Amino acid sequence: MTLLLDELCERLELDYAAYAGVNSIDNSMHALVNYPLSWKQHYQDNALHMRDPTLLHGARSQAPVHWGRLKNDTLYKPMFSQAHDFGIPQQGVTIPVRGPFGDKGMLSVTRRMQPLDWDKHVQRILPDLQHAAAHIHDLVMQQGLIMRAMRAPSLSSRETEILQWTAAGKSHSDISDILSISARTVEVHVRSARFKLGALTTAQAVARAIGMGLIYPM
Repeated sequence: MTLLLDELCERLELDYAAYAGVNSIDNSMHALVNYPLSWKQHYQDNALHMRDPTLLHGARSQAPVHWGRLKNDTLYKPMFSQAHDFGIPQQGVTIPVRGPFGDKGMLSVTRRMQPLDWDKHVQRILPDLQHAAAHIHDLVMQQGLIMRAMRAPSLSSRETEILQWTAAGKSHSDISDILSISARTVEVHVRSARFKLGALTTAQAVARAIGMGLIYPM
């Protein structure tokens, strides 16, 4: 599955990506990374996951965690001074994912570039990152017991139709025009679909619906 991270980095012009997740049903932990082997070994040998501010903040947040905003954290300098020695950039962002059964995941990505350029790059690719984070998390969780506890959500035909148009990149206004319904009605159906899919965002709902075969990628 690390190929997913390699493909993500190539598509979104990133240097490295890492996923970490916990399955709340069987308490299994999962990690996927495409960092250099030397850094992975150093990180593991020194149990840096216990002192990694990107993971610690990501585990408590529902919003993206921009690494540059963690500089006041006492763990930031020790962590990134070590990372620097292995060629790991300081510019990065961590995308938290929350599942319907208490499962949690985080997708972290990084690229070496000037801070202002990185901020612009993240702003441009953030929707894709959120979609990728939900997709990777769901793929990983499917390998554990959590999917045995899940039931395929019963989306209405209208909810499925609206999610399919959303997957095609259409806005609520576009969908309103296409289906000849109000934008308010579109939003109501989207909220209902998110609830049924246990998704916090529409991007996550679309990713889950695709993963379950309820709609198809466009």
